[in-house]
This record gives sequence, structure tokens and C-alpha cells, in this order.
Amino acid sequence: MCVILDMHAPLFVLLAAIALQPAAVVSLTHKDAFPPLWHLAPGNIKDYSMKDNKIIIDAWNYEERLGMYKIMLNHSSKYFTAFGPNNVGNLLWGLPLQHGWQYHTGRLAVPPNTTCGHGSGDHLCISVQSWWGCMNYYLAIIPFLGALEAGFFGQIKYPVEMLPPEELREDFCYSVSDCHSQIPKLMDEWKAYFEYLLSAGQTPASIKLDDALNYLWKAHVASIDYALPKFKNRLKYLSGPETNFGENWANGMEFIAATHFPTNLWNTNEYQAFLPPRLLVEGDAIPFIGDFSPEQNKVLLSLCVLHKTNEFTGGAFLAFWRMAMSTEEGRAAGRSLIQLLISSGSMTPDAVGIYKEKYVTITILKLANAGSLCHVGNHFSVDKSTATEAIQEVCLVIQDILANHFICLINLQGVSAASAA
Repeated sequence: MCVILDMHAPLFVLLAAIALQPAAVVSLTHKDAFPPLWHLAPGNIKDYSMKDNKIIIDAWNYEERLGMYKIMLNHSSKYFTAFGPNNVGNLLWGLPLQHGWQYHTGRLAVPPNTTCGHGSGDHLCISVQSWWGCMNYYLAIIPFLGALEAGFFGQIKYPVEMLPPEELREDFCYSVSDCHSQIPKLMDEWKAYFEYLLSAGQTPASIKLDDALNYLWKAHVASIDYALPKFKNRLKYLSGPETNFGENWANGMEFIAATHFPTNLWNTNEYQAFLPPRLLVEGDAIPFIGDFSPEQNKVLLSLCVLHKTNEFTGGAFLAFWRMAMSTEEGRAAGRSLIQLLISSGSMTPDAVGIYKEKYVTITILKLANAGSLCHVGNHFSVDKSTATEAIQEVCLVIQDILANHFICLINLQGVSAASAA
């Protein structure tokens, strides 16, 4: 069975998997905007327990892990006053909101035959066997310890340590010194983000949003790249469809990161509403999952198409997308496209007039017809000739973005990209 996207499916659904029809935009209340139990999470390092003259954080408790995000947001609020009132413009919102979605949808509770994370047991428990929970460890604890190492929280009287899980302790690190000895490069990436904020000193308004996003997304992608192979063995606890979604999600983050997408409170909430509201189970056939909205189905399909296309090109698809997004102009164009697709139902030229509707339509249709994409059983077969032609169309769009200072080289064996001589 071939899956064909409708004629109005926009390019960004493929590239970032979060394009929405205007009627589908969700209106959020103030309460809905925050992660579940946000008001109960610790907001100060002093709120955590003490033992043997050490501050101990249970990173396997949802509220305590959420509290680390809250502390980082509180301490960084002054740097984002120019981007919205009440800290709504803080770029760190993407992390706790994603964690809240994982909690709300049961992704921290697997496997299902345990009490950890389930309503009938300890609903705040994060399972050490949860792929999502383990991946998130490197997007929660490592940023927090990176901030701590950077001195972002000021003088802390006592050392801070994470409480190890009861099993599989060797998969994690637990303090600044421990993590720096195990994963120094990753710690340095997160430390660099917080040091950049600190560099503003007494003039937080001097923070440049694109620079901050560069540091943040670089660290974010580094965490995913490190954790993805490390926790491959946790995927066995998930269904086939959920496993595929998790891997597709990780790949999609690489594309979104390249645009320096601003992960503030409202942007993250708006797009996250179209992620799956529960774990995928055997028998879920995207894009025809009955209890998911059309937009949620489309996002799942789009992430799958994006991942498979990148695999088919040996990663070159992502490489030339990154090249296109290597300038402020290119990134601004990508973000402008996102906003245009959200605010209007049809494709129109963006502010600098670089997008062509024919490229959008042809590219999506050809990629959708390149094979039997993500149907029952998530089997993927590809007609290389059709997929190659589709990727060439994407290349043309990117070439437009860079005003022809970019050359796409493509053949049936793969795709490569190079700057024009």
C-alpha cells in the first residue's frame, strides 16, 4: 500500500513534522501551558533533601527531575526578558515541556508489567528501562550539571549528586566530577550554553537569540547523539510502532535543530500538541490511527518519511539541509516558512521570496510515492528512481535558499552536497 499525502501537504511537514492547518491550532489556557505537576516541582536547589552533607536529587522521580528544569528556568529568566514577559521567551522551555509530554503519555512507565510510573503504583517513578526516560536523563541531568559546573546557580554550599537507580547504574553519571570524567565533551557543550548566558554579565539584554539558540541546539543534539546508541537496548520494551516513532523523533530533532528553532513556552506548546497522545502499540498503522487526530497522524508519517529518506541517502539529506541552514539568512528563511505554514493554509512565498509552491507540492508527493512508507508493520521499501528525483527537488529548494551558492550532486547510490566553487 502506498501512502500519498494530499496536494496541500507543505514541505515543513516533511522537514520538521509539525506543520498545522489553521483550524487545528490549539488554544492553551495558562494552566495548560506548563508541564504536569509543575507547581509541585522544586524551584530551588535548597528544596532537595540532604544526606551526608550532600544535596541529593532523585533523578528517577518525575517531580524531582522536573525541578531541575524549573531551577534552570528560574536562574536564566533575566536573560530572556526581551523575548516576552513572565519568562515565556526562555529557550529552555522545550526541555521540561517535552518531559511533561513523556510523563502525561505514559512514556516514562514502560515496561507495562511493573508498578513504576503507572497510576496503580508509583506514578512519579521514571523507569530505568524506559527508553524515553533514559534518553531524557541526558537532556535533564546533564544540562543541570553543566549549569552547575559553569557556576550558573552561584555559590552552592554543598555538593550535588543524583540518586542512582536500583539497577543499570553503569549507564549513568551522577555528579559534576563523575559526568565530566565520563562524558567531558557533552558536559562542555551544556556548560558552554550557560557560560554564554553568563557572559552577558550586567547587560542580559545583550544576549543574541540566534547565538543562544546555536549553543542550546548544539548541546541538545549532542545529548541525543550520545544517548541514542547507548540506550538502543531499551527499545526492546517498546512496541514496533513506538520504537520506530522514537527513532524517527530523534532524527527529526536534528533537522529542527539546524533551523535554530526557538523553543520558548508558546512555540513548544503549540507544536507539541500534535505529538502522539499515548504510546503506540502493535496494530497502530500510521497515518490511519483512529484515536489520533489527522494532524497527529500526519506528523508521525512525516517523521517516518524524513528518517527513511535520510537513511536512503546515507545521511546526506541531513548534511545538505544543515548546509542550507548554515547562515542566519537560511535559518531565518526556515523559521519564516514554519510560521507561514502555521498561519495560512496554502503555500505562499516567504519574506525573501525564495520558496516555490511547485517545489513544495512535487517534493512531498514524490517522497510519499517513493515506496510503501510506514504502513502496517512499518515496512519500508523505496523506488530509488522516484526518491532520487524527489530529493533533487528538495535540493532545488535549498539551492534557492542559498541563492545558488550551493550545488546538489545526486545519483542512484546517494546524495551529496557541496558549496559552489
